[in-house]
Amino acid sequence: MKSVWDVGCANSLYHRALWSRRSVEQRETFQYMRRAIEEGRKAIPKCGDNPPVGCIIVRNGAIVAEGHTNAPGQPHAEAMALSQLRGVTEDDAVFVTLEPCAFDGRTPSCAKALIESGIRSIYVGILDPDPRNNGKGIEKLRSSGMSVEIGVLSDEISAELDCFLGKAP
Repeated sequence: MKSVWDVGCANSLYHRALWSRRSVEQRETFQYMRRAIEEGRKAIPKCGDNPPVGCIIVRNGAIVAEGHTNAPGQPHAEAMALSQLRGVTEDDAVFVTLEPCAFDGRTPSCAKALIESGIRSIYVGILDPDPRNNGKGIEKLRSSGMSVEIGVLSDEISAELDCFLGKAP
């Protein structure tokens, strides 16, 4: 039986190139999210009951900022990473393990800070089940025109954060 690649030389070359590019982009996306997961682990134990979230900002294929959850009342992962950023370009992309918070509490809203930064692209591992978030951060980001991709390495991230989710005040 012929594969898709054996049908039509020009067409198959086009599809091979397309799939090859997609797989490279997907590998890079996974690589950056794995780096965000590693960054989040730095939050333990100082994060207390808060989830140990990791965040990195990538510009032109290089990590230019990183952050993780701090002690309660201190900057979240996104705020820590944004504080290291010197200017924003259209090529900047954020990789964060947990949905950015949509509300002002002990710290300002991370979704609002990301919007105000001018960053246009974000990859989110999992949604935050906290009723104050639970998709509200994603709604804010998308409403601002930001490109949002949810579910990158979601199984790995859920396994790491499951015991923390739902415990923060």
